[in-house]
Parts: sequence; C-alpha cells; structure tokens
Amino acid sequence: MKQALTCLNDLKTLPFDQLIDVRAPAEYAQDHIPGAISLPVLSDAERAEVGTIYVQQDPFLARKIGAALVARNAATHLQGVLADRPGAWRPLVYCWRGGQRSGSFASILAQIGWRGGLVEGGYKSYRRLVVRALYETPVAPRLILLEGGTGTAKTAVLQHLQGQGQQVLDLEAMAQHRGSVLGGRPGGQPAQKMFESRIAMALAGMDAARPVFLEAESNKIGARIIPPMLWQAMLRAEHVRIQAPLRARADYLVENYSDLLADPALLIEKLEALAQFHGHAQVQAWQAMARAAQFQPLAEALIRQHYDPGYRRASRRAGAPRMVVELPGLSPQDLAQAAARIAGAVSPADSGSRPGL
Repeated sequence: MKQALTCLNDLKTLPFDQLIDVRAPAEYAQDHIPGAISLPVLSDAERAEVGTIYVQQDPFLARKIGAALVARNAATHLQGVLADRPGAWRPLVYCWRGGQRSGSFASILAQIGWRGGLVEGGYKSYRRLVVRALYETPVAPRLILLEGGTGTAKTAVLQHLQGQGQQVLDLEAMAQHRGSVLGGRPGGQPAQKMFESRIAMALAGMDAARPVFLEAESNKIGARIIPPMLWQAMLRAEHVRIQAPLRARADYLVENYSDLLADPALLIEKLEALAQFHGHAQVQAWQAMARAAQFQPLAEALIRQHYDPGYRRASRRAGAPRMVVELPGLSPQDLAQAAARIAGAVSPADSGSRPGL
C-alpha cells in the first residue's frame, strides 16, 4: 500500500501505528520524517560498500550483496525492536525515495502478516513539502518579534507566552543555540534540514488567524540559516522591545550560561573569536576575568562593550518598536507579567490594520 503525503499535516492523521525510516543512520541523523524510528537495513559502511561495488564492479553483485545485508539487518530488527509487535500492528516504511531499501523491508514485514505501507516517494516527498513551506509559500500567521539586548530574557518571555496559551516559534530551541557568539549548547546543532523540518512542522500546526511570537534574530542562529520565506516575514514583522537593568541582565546571563561557565577553558576559547571586533588586549582582559571566575563582572562588560553596541546598530535598521516593555528585574514574576502585557496588547483582530500596540 502506497501512502502519499500531500501536506505536512497529513502526518498527524496517518492510519498507521509506527513510521519506520530504513535509511542509513547518517541519513536519519541529518533529517527524518517527524515521529519516525530508525531501523536501518544498511549501516553507513554497508551502504558505502554496496554503492562502491555497484559503480566500480558490477550492479548485479551489488544487488546480491545488498539483499543479503538487508535480510540480515531485518532479522536483527525482527528479533529486537519489533519482537513484541502484535499481529494487528501497522507499520509505514520509507527510505530515500521509496525504492529498494524500503520495498525490501516492507515485503519482509508483509510476509510475516503485518499490513503495512510505503511512503510514496520516500523521504524526498516529505522534504519537498518542507521546501514548499519554507522556500516557496509566504508565512501565513502574523509574526510578532520580541527584541531586546542580550540578557533581557526574551526566550523566557516566549516560554511564558506559550504557557499563557499564545502561539510561539522558539527558533533558538529548534537550532539548539542561544544565538550569540557564546551561545553554543552541549551536543551541537542539528543539520540544516533538521532545523527546517522543525520549523515547517511547527508552522503547519499553527492557527493562521492568531499571532505567532518569536525572538528577533539575525538570519543565522549559530550555523543554522533561517529559511527565506520565514526570514522575509520576520523582516516585515512588528516588534516589541524588552528592556531591563544591566545588573539584572548580567545575573540572568550567568544563570543561563551555567553550562559554559562550568568549562572556563571553553569560555576562554570562545572569547578569542571577539578579538576581530575588540582587539587582543581587550579580549585578554575578558579572558583574565573568566580565569578568575569573575563571571558577573564579565557578563556586564560583554553587555556594555560588545552586545549592546551591536544591538543598537541593529535596532536602528529595524525601526521603531510598536511597544516597549520596561522590566524592573528578570524574576519569574517579572517575566510572567511582561508576557501577559504583551499578549494583552496583541489581538487577532489587529492583523488587518495593525495599529500601534
């Protein structure tokens, strides 16, 4: 049974119990259809070996060796992950383009008696839907950007907005990066395609009649690039400015960059990247503060001398905000109240005329 994917929301109503990606682990790691588990019928090394034999020796020999490997790996899955699946279980299988790998595995499952299916066109058909959503189709919901200097807890305000029932697109969470030069997270970032999948699926599930809140970002978050249709919508979007006292911002950074501060050697290494903007003498002074564990003064210095000047330049390009939220501090109560104020000033009915917030 071939299962066509005509839109991203089709994934929410598939008449199957489990989506199975049989591509090699490296392919799955780069991106996969949301909700799919990885049951590769060829490992990365096996896939490379079969491909080399196909090109350099003999296609028939490659197919024969590939079939043996698929059968062996399928047996491992049947005796392992799939051992407890009941007779009524319905799997939906896919590979890169719905070809031999998925077809072979689906055939084995069918011989057992499971009424499964194949994703028509494989992963490529899903990827086309993501590309259509992010590269070809204008973003439908009205976007409201939260902007403010580093350390103004914009991400936390987003989380409060979400907790209060608002629609939120947390790009930094999807990119696994805090957006600044020191903003890397343990484990690194997802591949670009995975980042785009997360965005596309989130947007597909949103109500176009209601606003969507997100942080104002540059067009890159770490190494991940914001897709063009979303970026164009962000450039046109209204924005709300959040401001807070310097000391509160520095304290917030120290708390929220605790993973980086726990590794002073890594912090010192990352600070070196700022030498191109501030010179080696200044960076060495900041590095000395890091070695001495003077994290709060270091955070204040970075805000004053690096982050805020860059933010002011970007703010002049962005134009005047529709609303400025002055926070006395950055306690959870302060942030919850800020989120409530912002949500209360933005209503779906504004989307046509967009008056001042």
